[in-house]
Amino acid sequence: MKMLTTQLTGLFQRIAQQEEAIEDTARLLAQAAVGEGTIFLAAFGEMKAVASAATHGTEQLPRVLEWQPDSILTSVDRVWILAKKDEGDELADRLADAHMPVAMLVAETKETDLADAFISLKLDKGLLPAEDGGRTLVPHAMGALYVYHAVKLLIDEMLAE
Repeated sequence: MKMLTTQLTGLFQRIAQQEEAIEDTARLLAQAAVGEGTIFLAAFGEMKAVASAATHGTEQLPRVLEWQPDSILTSVDRVWILAKKDEGDELADRLADAHMPVAMLVAETKETDLADAFISLKLDKGLLPAEDGGRTLVPHAMGALYVYHAVKLLIDEMLAE
């Protein structure tokens, strides 16, 4: 348990070093709430944990909906894509072609120019050593939820001003 706590603390500290990207994400998404738009969350795989927290949790995002393939977007809407690595690229590409502002969070190491605000958790392998010499415990969703709560706090501050 102690090793897990130490490793998760390290992960959260590494994520916190991306403060500027987290602030950029919050600013971009807050534009929808201020402009009477909708924040659409397009979450893939285990990143759906963030969509669940944002739409059904105690700390919900304002004006948020889960993105669906038939979602109709307007110029005041914003989209936050959350994926393990490449699952959101096709959507990001289509939204960029349509000049829709997009924030993106990916769990693994990746770089992209498809998003206006981009965060990579750089979580490519497990945090704990396994008996077979590999690594285990890859907390993509935990890292993404940490970012979500940081973004949510910043959006709340922005909307209060």
